[in-house]
Amino acid sequence: MTKKRPELRARGKANPARTEGRPSAPGTGATPEVTIYTDGGCIDNPGPGGYGVILLCKGKRRELSGGFRRTTNNRMEILAAIKGLEALKTRCRVTIYSDSQYLVNAMEQGWAQRWQANNWWRNRKEKAINPDLWERLLGLCEQHEVRFEWIRGHAGTTENERADVLARESALGKDLGIDELYEKAPPDDPARLFWK
Repeated sequence: MTKKRPELRARGKANPARTEGRPSAPGTGATPEVTIYTDGGCIDNPGPGGYGVILLCKGKRRELSGGFRRTTNNRMEILAAIKGLEALKTRCRVTIYSDSQYLVNAMEQGWAQRWQANNWWRNRKEKAINPDLWERLLGLCEQHEVRFEWIRGHAGTTENERADVLARESALGKDLGIDELYEKAPPDDPARLFWK
Protein backbone atom coordinates (compact mmCIF):
# COMPACT_ATOMS: atom_id res chain seq x y z
CA MET A 1 0.00 0.00 0.00
CA THR A 2 1.45 3.35 -1.02
CA LYS A 3 1.63 5.95 1.72
CA LYS A 4 0.50 9.48 1.05
CA ARG A 5 3.55 11.53 0.18
CA PRO A 6 4.29 14.26 2.73
CA GLU A 7 4.92 17.71 1.34
CA LEU A 8 7.87 19.73 2.56
CA ARG A 9 7.65 23.45 2.33
CA ALA A 10 9.32 25.11 -0.62
CA ARG A 11 12.59 26.90 0.02
CA GLY A 12 11.89 30.27 1.60
CA LYS A 13 8.10 29.91 1.63
CA ALA A 14 5.80 28.72 4.38
CA ASN A 15 3.61 25.72 3.65
CA PRO A 16 0.14 26.56 5.04
CA ALA A 17 -0.78 22.89 5.33
CA ARG A 18 2.02 22.46 7.85
CA THR A 19 1.12 25.40 10.06
CA GLU A 20 -2.69 25.56 10.18
CA GLY A 21 -4.20 24.16 13.33
CA ARG A 22 -0.82 23.55 14.95
CA PRO A 23 -0.14 24.97 18.42
CA SER A 24 2.58 27.52 19.02
CA ALA A 25 4.96 27.24 21.91
CA PRO A 26 3.04 27.59 25.19
CA GLY A 27 2.71 31.19 26.32
CA THR A 28 4.59 32.72 23.39
CA GLY A 29 2.09 32.83 20.53
CA ALA A 30 5.02 32.37 18.14
CA THR A 31 6.75 29.34 16.66
CA PRO A 32 10.25 29.04 18.13
CA GLU A 33 13.11 29.33 15.65
CA VAL A 34 15.88 26.76 15.99
CA THR A 35 19.16 26.42 14.13
CA ILE A 36 20.72 22.97 13.97
CA TYR A 37 24.19 22.07 12.72
CA THR A 38 24.74 18.39 11.98
CA ASP A 39 27.56 16.14 10.89
CA GLY A 40 28.12 12.42 10.60
CA GLY A 41 30.95 10.21 9.50
CA CYS A 42 32.86 6.98 9.78
CA ILE A 43 36.35 5.75 10.41
CA ASP A 44 36.58 3.94 7.08
CA ASN A 45 33.31 3.55 5.22
CA PRO A 46 31.67 1.35 6.30
CA GLY A 47 33.17 1.17 9.76
CA PRO A 48 32.79 2.70 13.23
CA GLY A 49 30.73 5.85 12.86
CA GLY A 50 29.27 8.73 14.78
CA TYR A 51 27.08 11.80 14.56
CA GLY A 52 27.27 15.25 16.09
CA VAL A 53 24.50 17.81 16.53
CA ILE A 54 24.48 21.43 17.73
CA LEU A 55 21.09 23.02 18.57
CA LEU A 56 20.82 26.80 18.94
CA CYS A 57 17.69 28.62 20.15
CA LYS A 58 17.25 31.97 21.90
CA GLY A 59 20.84 32.13 23.08
CA LYS A 60 20.79 28.56 24.38
CA ARG A 61 23.01 25.81 23.03
CA ARG A 62 22.86 22.02 23.26
CA GLU A 63 25.17 19.33 21.91
CA LEU A 64 24.21 15.74 21.05
CA SER A 65 26.34 12.86 19.80
CA GLY A 66 26.46 9.10 19.52
CA GLY A 67 28.40 6.30 17.86
CA PHE A 68 27.93 2.89 16.26
CA ARG A 69 30.37 0.04 15.81
CA ARG A 70 29.67 -0.50 12.07
CA THR A 71 27.73 1.90 9.88
CA THR A 72 28.27 4.37 7.02
CA ASN A 73 28.88 8.07 6.44
CA ASN A 74 25.48 8.61 4.84
CA ARG A 75 23.59 6.84 7.61
CA MET A 76 25.29 9.00 10.21
CA GLU A 77 24.54 12.19 8.25
CA ILE A 78 20.82 11.33 8.15
CA LEU A 79 20.77 10.17 11.77
CA ALA A 80 22.31 13.46 12.92
CA ALA A 81 19.36 15.37 11.43
CA ILE A 82 16.93 12.90 13.03
CA LYS A 83 18.50 13.28 16.46
CA GLY A 84 18.42 17.07 16.20
CA LEU A 85 14.70 17.10 15.37
CA GLU A 86 13.86 14.46 17.98
CA ALA A 87 15.36 16.73 20.66
CA LEU A 88 12.71 19.42 20.04
CA LYS A 89 9.89 19.49 22.59
CA THR A 90 7.42 21.63 20.64
CA ARG A 91 6.71 22.52 17.02
CA CYS A 92 9.53 24.73 15.73
CA ARG A 93 10.72 26.54 12.64
CA VAL A 94 14.04 24.82 11.96
CA THR A 95 17.01 25.40 9.70
CA ILE A 96 19.35 22.42 9.51
CA TYR A 97 22.87 23.10 8.23
CA SER A 98 24.74 20.07 6.90
CA ASP A 99 27.82 19.53 4.77
CA SER A 100 26.15 16.43 3.27
CA GLN A 101 24.82 17.14 -0.22
CA TYR A 102 23.22 13.69 -0.10
CA LEU A 103 21.07 14.72 2.89
CA VAL A 104 20.30 18.26 1.77
CA ASN A 105 19.44 17.37 -1.82
CA ALA A 106 17.31 14.37 -0.84
CA MET A 107 15.18 16.59 1.39
CA GLU A 108 15.15 19.92 -0.46
CA GLN A 109 14.71 18.44 -3.95
CA GLY A 110 12.06 15.96 -2.85
CA TRP A 111 14.01 12.79 -3.60
CA ALA A 112 13.20 11.14 -0.25
CA GLN A 113 9.47 11.87 -0.63
CA ARG A 114 9.48 10.31 -4.11
CA TRP A 115 11.29 7.21 -2.84
CA GLN A 116 8.74 6.87 -0.06
CA ALA A 117 5.82 7.31 -2.48
CA ASN A 118 7.34 4.56 -4.67
CA ASN A 119 7.56 2.10 -1.75
CA TRP A 120 11.28 2.85 -1.36
CA TRP A 121 12.34 2.27 -4.94
CA ARG A 122 14.47 4.92 -6.65
CA ASN A 123 13.42 3.61 -10.05
CA ARG A 124 12.21 0.32 -11.53
CA LYS A 125 15.52 -1.44 -10.91
CA GLU A 126 17.11 0.17 -7.85
CA LYS A 127 15.97 0.14 -4.23
CA ALA A 128 16.21 3.35 -2.25
CA ILE A 129 19.09 3.31 0.19
CA ASN A 130 18.58 3.98 3.93
CA PRO A 131 14.75 3.77 3.85
CA ASP A 132 14.51 3.23 7.62
CA LEU A 133 16.20 6.56 8.32
CA TRP A 134 14.46 8.51 5.56
CA GLU A 135 11.09 7.34 6.92
CA ARG A 136 11.97 8.64 10.39
CA LEU A 137 13.27 11.93 9.03
CA LEU A 138 10.24 12.58 6.82
CA GLY A 139 7.93 11.92 9.76
CA LEU A 140 9.81 14.40 11.94
CA CYS A 141 9.70 17.03 9.20
CA GLU A 142 5.92 16.80 9.27
CA GLN A 143 5.99 17.84 12.93
CA HIS A 144 8.04 20.99 12.29
CA GLU A 145 8.73 23.60 9.62
CA VAL A 146 12.10 22.38 8.37
CA ARG A 147 14.53 23.79 5.83
CA PHE A 148 17.84 22.13 4.94
CA GLU A 149 20.85 24.22 3.92
CA TRP A 150 24.14 22.91 2.58
CA ILE A 151 27.29 24.31 4.13
CA ARG A 152 30.82 23.54 2.99
CA GLY A 153 32.59 21.24 5.45
CA HIS A 154 35.96 22.08 7.00
CA ALA A 155 35.63 25.70 5.87
CA GLY A 156 35.94 27.34 9.26
CA THR A 157 32.25 27.51 10.26
CA THR A 158 32.52 27.16 14.04
CA GLU A 159 29.41 25.06 14.73
CA ASN A 160 29.97 22.82 11.71
CA GLU A 161 33.52 22.17 12.87
CA ARG A 162 32.25 21.38 16.38
CA ALA A 163 29.64 18.94 15.01
CA ASP A 164 32.45 17.24 13.08
CA VAL A 165 34.53 16.88 16.26
CA LEU A 166 31.55 15.38 18.13
CA ALA A 167 30.93 12.88 15.33
CA ARG A 168 34.58 11.84 15.14
CA GLU A 169 34.95 11.50 18.93
CA SER A 170 31.81 9.35 19.00
CA ALA A 171 33.09 7.09 16.21
CA LEU A 172 36.32 6.59 18.16
CA GLY A 173 34.52 5.95 21.45
CA LYS A 174 34.02 2.76 23.44
CA ASP A 175 30.80 0.77 23.90
CA LEU A 176 29.47 1.78 20.49
CA GLY A 177 25.86 1.03 19.59
CA ILE A 178 24.69 -1.38 16.91
CA ASP A 179 23.26 -0.10 13.62
CA GLU A 180 21.05 -3.17 13.31
CA LEU A 181 19.70 -2.64 9.80
CA TYR A 182 23.17 -2.23 8.38
CA GLU A 183 24.71 -5.14 10.25
CA LYS A 184 21.83 -7.59 9.74
CA ALA A 185 21.10 -6.92 6.06
CA PRO A 186 21.98 -9.82 3.71
CA PRO A 187 25.27 -9.22 1.87
CA ASP A 188 23.51 -9.50 -1.50
CA ASP A 189 20.91 -6.86 -0.62
CA PRO A 190 21.74 -3.77 -2.74
CA ALA A 191 20.32 -1.56 0.00
CA ARG A 192 23.19 -2.73 2.23
CA LEU A 193 25.65 -0.79 0.12
CA PHE A 194 24.84 2.41 1.96
CA TRP A 195 28.14 4.05 1.07
CA LYS A 196 27.47 3.73 -2.68
